[in-house]
Amino acid sequence: MNADTQQRILDAVDAGFEAQLATTSDFVAIPSTRGAEGPCQDMIGDLLRARGYEVDDWHINVDELKDLRGFGPIEHDFSKARTVVGTYRPQTNDGKSLILQGHCDVVPAGPLELWDTPPFSPVIKDGKMFGRGACDMKSGTIGALYALDAIKAAGFRPTARIHFQSVIEEESTGVGALSTLQRGYRADACFIPEPTGGKMVRSQVGVIWFRLRVKGHPTHVAFAGSGANAIMAAYHLIQALQKLEIEWNERAKADRHFNTLNHPINFNPGIIKGGDWASSVPAWCDVDCRIAVLPGWSIADHQKEIMACVAAAARNHRFLANNPPEVDWSGFLSEGYELTDAAEPEAAFGKAFNTVYGGEIEDLVFTALTDTRFYGLNHGIPSLCFGASGGEMHGFNEFVDLESLKKSTKAMALFIADWCGVEKA
Repeated sequence: MNADTQQRILDAVDAGFEAQLATTSDFVAIPSTRGAEGPCQDMIGDLLRARGYEVDDWHINVDELKDLRGFGPIEHDFSKARTVVGTYRPQTNDGKSLILQGHCDVVPAGPLELWDTPPFSPVIKDGKMFGRGACDMKSGTIGALYALDAIKAAGFRPTARIHFQSVIEEESTGVGALSTLQRGYRADACFIPEPTGGKMVRSQVGVIWFRLRVKGHPTHVAFAGSGANAIMAAYHLIQALQKLEIEWNERAKADRHFNTLNHPINFNPGIIKGGDWASSVPAWCDVDCRIAVLPGWSIADHQKEIMACVAAAARNHRFLANNPPEVDWSGFLSEGYELTDAAEPEAAFGKAFNTVYGGEIEDLVFTALTDTRFYGLNHGIPSLCFGASGGEMHGFNEFVDLESLKKSTKAMALFIADWCGVEKA
């Protein structure tokens, strides 16, 4: 790809950026929390059809996925869950095929009064777009679409097959991405524009979600000593799991990537529910938890360690020793992923990065997870993850930095043009 072609594509990103931001704002305005992603998928389908892509829009059948590597259990109503894939088929097939993927699901906004502006009424100020999902990762998804638009606006068309995939469940199980592989979509490489602060994810953790179900013995609080408080018993288990977290972080010091980080394994009791009455000793408590695992760590083995930790803690508790808690697997059962055997797509993206940013791209050792794992682990498809800068993901006042978004869009457009090849339209 010559310098003139590159410049025309870069100029086209600049020319289309206001339209890109308008589309991003419309996308962020849709409150696509778990189970409510349908309108976002409708919007993506419409955008793809308007651009002439061949659109595959289907309801996900969990029964077809449950035996696949990386599947996590679904607990909510999944009857309306859909995946949308738009396929571009070239007139001339000279390049390498590509999957571009983004997830449209977002985490709950939390108490609305703690946001400076409403989470689903996106606002642009001080060079940033604020809103739930603006950073993670709706701006990246729309950025990938407008990167393709820029190639066309510059007068070119890709010379390889491209699948533009919009998935759900990235924040809780990953079965949206898994459904595309079950459906048969493959390519020579995958690119996911998650917000990485302009770095390339080199290694990322896996995640296990589990729920502690703790029983107690209810009494009137006036006679609390004769009962057993399930909430306090749950806290006893949480303290034991915090010690397990310390053990796993010691183990992480042997990992060639994660040994550079001080505390890569994070345990989080994220949801707690329990009790029925303030003046009754609570008879039950459920705690939803998340803990990370590193690449190469067996999910099954670490599930056993969690179970053993909980069982040992219960044996040392007056009530739980005879009323053991239950452990349910409630979402992610996801392995960690290390980017390997990806010299060709990394080289292609490295050239695009150097043109836009200057210099060599910096690696990111990521203490969260992305959907890249499915493509690399399940089918050996090298899967790159790179995107814009932002902040407050999963928090209040989430935002994406617009200048970084423009740069990441330019880098994506040049990478697509180089990897897939282009010809004059």
